[in-house]
This record gives sequence, C-alpha cells and structure tokens, in this order.
Amino acid sequence: MKKIVRIARLELNILFYSPIAWFLLIVFLFQCGLAYTNALENPLTTQELGGRGLRYLVFLTQRTFAPPFGVFSTMTRNLYLYLPLLTMGLMSREISSGTIRLLYSSPIKVSQIIFGKFLAMMIYNLLLIVLLAVVAVFALVNIRSADAGLLFSGLLGIYLLLCAYSAIGLFMSCLTAYQVVAALSTLVLLAALSYIGAMWQDIDFVRDLTYFLSISGRAEHMMSGLITTKDILYFWVIIYMFLGFSIYKLQSGRESKPALVKAGRYILITVSGLAVGYVTSRPGLIGYLDVTATKSRTLTVNAQKIIKETGDEPLEVTTYMNLLDSRFWYGLPNQRNTDLTRWEPYLRFKPGIRFNYVYYYDSVPNRNLYKYNPGMSLKALAERYALTSKMDLRLFKTPAEIRKMVDLSREQGRYVMQLRYKDRTTFLRLFDDPAVFPSETETGAALKRLLQAKMPKIAFLGGELERSIDKAGDRHYKILTNEVVFRYSLVNQGFDVETISLKDQDIPKDIATLVIADPKVSFDTASLMKIQQYIAAGGNLLLAGEPGKQAVLNPILQSLGVQMMDGMLVQPNKDFSPELIQPFLTPAVAALTKGLHKDAEDSLCVTMRGAAALSYNTDGPFTVIPFLMTDGKFCWNKKVKPNEEEIESTENRSGPVMSAGQLTYSPAEGDQNAPLPAVIGLTRTINGKQQRIVVAGDADFLSNAELGRTNLRACNFDFSTALFSWFSYGEFPIDTSRPKGKDNGLSLTNAGMTSLRILLLGILPGFLLLGGTVLLIRRKRK
Repeated sequence: MKKIVRIARLELNILFYSPIAWFLLIVFLFQCGLAYTNALENPLTTQELGGRGLRYLVFLTQRTFAPPFGVFSTMTRNLYLYLPLLTMGLMSREISSGTIRLLYSSPIKVSQIIFGKFLAMMIYNLLLIVLLAVVAVFALVNIRSADAGLLFSGLLGIYLLLCAYSAIGLFMSCLTAYQVVAALSTLVLLAALSYIGAMWQDIDFVRDLTYFLSISGRAEHMMSGLITTKDILYFWVIIYMFLGFSIYKLQSGRESKPALVKAGRYILITVSGLAVGYVTSRPGLIGYLDVTATKSRTLTVNAQKIIKETGDEPLEVTTYMNLLDSRFWYGLPNQRNTDLTRWEPYLRFKPGIRFNYVYYYDSVPNRNLYKYNPGMSLKALAERYALTSKMDLRLFKTPAEIRKMVDLSREQGRYVMQLRYKDRTTFLRLFDDPAVFPSETETGAALKRLLQAKMPKIAFLGGELERSIDKAGDRHYKILTNEVVFRYSLVNQGFDVETISLKDQDIPKDIATLVIADPKVSFDTASLMKIQQYIAAGGNLLLAGEPGKQAVLNPILQSLGVQMMDGMLVQPNKDFSPELIQPFLTPAVAALTKGLHKDAEDSLCVTMRGAAALSYNTDGPFTVIPFLMTDGKFCWNKKVKPNEEEIESTENRSGPVMSAGQLTYSPAEGDQNAPLPAVIGLTRTINGKQQRIVVAGDADFLSNAELGRTNLRACNFDFSTALFSWFSYGEFPIDTSRPKGKDNGLSLTNAGMTSLRILLLGILPGFLLLGGTVLLIRRKRK
C-alpha cells in the first residue's frame, strides 16, 4: 500500500507541476459558477417580481441542480473533455520516455503501478468535486431549506463518473507512447460507451448487455437524488474492467505468453465484469436510497400501498401494439429498456412483474390513413408499415388472430397495456396529451381495479333526453366519463360508468351515485317514485338542470329543500356571451381536494353556459354547503329568462346595464343582484352513512364543450373530478400528490447576485490562478 501511495504522490507532483492540471481546475470552477448563477437568474427574477409567480418557486434545489437542465447536467456534459487531457500522459509518458523499463526492473508490481496512477486521478477528481461542492455550499446558503440530500447524491454520482472516465483514460494511455493519440482514443471510447446503449436494441439478449454497458445517463439517478446499487456497481464494474485491462496490458510487456492466454485474460475480465453488472441490475437485487427531502424519486405513499397489496402473487403486463397506430414506435423492440425504465419505480416494490409484448395489425379510426392510401387493403397497408419499420410482418398477428386473443374493441386500435393479476384484467392506456404515458394516478387506479371486485360506479340517467355519456357533441358528457384517450376521464381514474333508464329498470343499489343531467321532459310517476325512494334510502345524487326546465327537476328538489329559481343568471362581459357565468369556488369546496385548493388560490372560476340560481332552506334534514357562488357584482339573476336578441345585443359591458335593447337589471321585475349559489352540496347521515347530494343550476359545466374550453382560465375539470371523488368518499381518483418542498425561496437579491457572480467567476478562479502561477514559477526557479 505504501508503494501505491508513493506512486500516487509522485504522479500528483507531476500533474501540479504542469499548467494543464491548474488550467482545468480554473476552467471547471468558472463553469460551475457560471452554470449556478445562470440557473438562479429566472427564480430570482420571479421572486423579485413577486405576486402570483411566487407559488411556482418550488423545488428550487432540483430545478437548479438536477437533470435535465441543472448545474450537475451542465457539468457532466463537459467532463469527457477534461479527463483525457489528464489521463493521456499517465502511462504514455512512461512508455515514450523509457522510464517504463525502470519500473519493470524495480521491485514494484504492475498492479501497484496502475493502482498508484489511478489513486492519483481519484485524488484529482476529488479536488474537482470539492470545487463543485463549493457551489453546493453556496446553494445551501442562497436557497432557503435547500435539499442537502440531493446535492450530496449528485456530487457522489459525478465523482464516480469521473473515476470511471479516469480508468478508461488510464487504459488508453497504456496502449500507446503518444499522448495525443491516447487522448483521442479516450474520447472515441467514451463516445462509443455513450452510444452503445442505442445499438442492437432489437435483439433481446444483446439489448440488455449493450444497455448495461452504456455510460450515458448513468449518473442521472444520483444527480436527481436517488442512489441505487445498480448505478454504483456499474461504475465499479467499469473501473474494475479497465484497470484490469491496464494491468494485463503492462504485464504482457514484461512476459512472454501465447496470444490465446493473453486474449483469455481480457475475456475473463470482460465476462466477469458483465456477469456481475448484469446480475446486480436485475429487479429484486437492486437497492434504492431516496435522499431527497420529499422523497420525490419514490412512489407516493398511496401508490406504494397499492402495489404492496398485490403481495407475492404474479403481476403481468401485456402490451398490445397496433402496427397502424401512430404510437406504434413506442413499442418497437429498441424501446423495451425505455419501457422498463418507466416501470422501474414499481419494480422497486414488486420486482416480479412480468412483461409481454404482442404485435398485431388492425384497423384504426384514422381517416388520413385511408385517404392517402386509396385502394389499399388492410394487409397491404400493414406490409408497407412493417417495411418502413424494418420488421417482419410474420411477427404480427392478423386482425382475426388478435380478436380471438383479446377484446380490444373499446381501445380504438391504440397502444394499450393489459394488466393481469390472478383472474382479473384491466387496461392501462396512453393518452392524447404531452405526457402520453399514465402517471401514478392512472396506474394506481388500474392496479386497484385488480385488487377489489367492486369499483365505484356512476349511473347516468337516460330516457328523458338527458346528456349522453357516449356522444361527443358539445352538450354531452363523453369526455368526462368514458373517453379512453383522455387521462382525466372517469373510466381512467378508477370509476365505472353506465347509462340506465327508469322506464324498464330500477336504480341499482351498488352505485356510488346517480346522475340526472338536464332532463328535457318530465318524469312519469313510476320513475319519479323510484328516484324519491332512492333518495330516501340514502343514495348519493347529482342533479344538474338548466334555465327554463326548472319545472322538470323541482318536484325532486322539493324533498331536499332546494329550488331552481325562475329566470337565468347573466354576466355581461366584453369578451363572452352574457349567459356564460363564472362563479367562484367557496372555501368549503376548495377543501375537497388539493387541486381545487390550488385553483382557489389562483382565483380560477368554473364556467357555466346558461345557469339557474338556486334557493334553499336550512330547516330541513340536510346540511347545505354552497359549492359555487356568483360574485354579486357583475352577475345577477334575470327573473325573466332573456331572449336570444337580448343576449346577442348585450356586449362590451362588465356590469348591470341600462341601455335599450340590451339586458337590463330590473329589481321591479324581480331581478336579484346579490351573491347567489349556482351549485350546492347537501349532506345528512342515514343508515350509518353520510348521504351526499349535489344540485347544480347548470348541466353544461360538465359538458364536452366546457371541459374543452381553452379561451378562459377555468377549473371545470378539477371541480368535476372533485365532485366524483366526494361521492366516492375519497377512494378515487388515487391521491398521488406530493408534499411541497421547503426550498421555495432565495435568500438573495439582485445586488447579492452581482456579488455572487464576482466571487464565483472572478475572485475564486483568480485565487486558483494565482496559486498555480506561484507554484509553477517556484518550480521553474528550482
């Protein structure tokens, strides 16, 4: 060990008596400071401006340091340029000067030479990390309650990456007497290890090996705050392999062995290293440590609970990929490891998940596909697509074969995953939004479907021309209920939906709630009796009416102590029709979910096109809770429902108007200009359970048109989701929200930022430059 330390000390002397080592330290510190101060610019500007933007100053440590745009990522993108300049002379210098012969003749083992050289690089790498740690220390001061765990994890990951690069550079230096050639060879090998993970990904066994060998992104988990044994052992395997190569390369120079023996040594090191790395990267053999303050790199508590409930029983995920689907490329063989990466948080808690992939071709609801390929049969289209994907069509099941295998009729020929647990199955879908893949919420809902026999069922009443859950028209409810491509649709959040008609069936007893949405005709006596019996028995109910149809619902509402007031709520506005009102969330409804609470803080409204105000009494058996209220200033109840001419002529107004031909506020006609409820909640305890009822003076707030509105900042989706969560007593949707980070502000001002820039970009690099210059001048004088 003493010899190794002595060699390392001599190597460090050589390094620091040359300008390269000092120059790289100075440049590295300057780039660290530049990356850090640049990362703080936007948060500091937001903080200085104040106001609503302060709510988005969260997880500042992660935003400043973690991938993909943080300080750690910025620095690792440049590391491969630094190390070859240092490692190129480790052994090349000895070979070119002839001192290698002296080393061979001295009582020093080849392994001691290599370990000594590598130890010197480890110490130099540690100096680089110390410089980066200086920036991390400033972050602990500048960011309030900074996430120290994430900073430590990132420094560890970068240090291991530097050591791996050093081992590779040391081996390349053993191969040649020319330092420039060694540096270029190191760059080439590092590039090869970065890109090898994208090669031969369509071959099953080779895919795993090349993906394991890839050094690209290996430190990202640690830079994000998640330390895994897989990543740590990967770096040590790389170090072991290249130090072993270096030892055997030098050993072969001082002994005469057959070429087969020499090759066998390299093969043995390679195979043993790959075997250890491959085995230790298998699910179930990986250890995880989430060092972030909020455990943001781990599944939320509710998601963990669900996956753990599956126990030791096997869980199988079968992905069905349609060749003609535009998302087919997500399922290509070269995307398998990416797919496993998405499932890794779940594999951490249930390593035995099995994955299957089924390719098929079938028709898709894509008009352009047939428009631009006129006259082509389904098979001919599949052959063309298979050719462009460089895949054999024989690997794909035909439409007849896939339909015998599984029923995908509701999935529109899209990429879909079928989860199987015991004798139950359910689908987990991709969605038409930027995130595309399911989040913990949707995945948790799908897993919970496998664990319990009964899911909350929402029954929508039909038969009186109510809103339909199967139609895509503006007034209907398909997006809210069963649009499979929409992430927040009830069927993707853990609910079952169905339509029932009281003309030929009773109200099911096992439903979570009954929805009566805008019936156009009055209920017959039998149907009305069934509804009243359902309410009397304690069933949950959502009643949504429309102005002009008060008489249809008021017979049901009488027993609840609620009435839809005559007329219609109007809110003149220069941008929208006056029938579009924007009631605000009350504190009571904002407390239902974290999403609504945030919406209330942001002063978001719920849009309603044509709504009736509600009146109620508090003497009945129900506790009344206003959910949505008008502002009482710009919105009033027009007792006589305005005609289309009045609505169209009322524009460019933001309050009660008195102009002829336009909507007028008239107390004499019974108009009311005061805060009025547009949606209320009713509760009472019956049969040992809290009965929950919602009455809305509008049915459009749940419609496809209002849920798809983009020209107004509204929270209709959050509100509607919160209502059904309330009806299911919080069981669904799965709450996967995370606690807010405490690192939500900067103890820094613009003046302080200027001083910080001067310190990190000028004074500290200047001290390093001065120290290096003095040392080099003294060395030259000696």
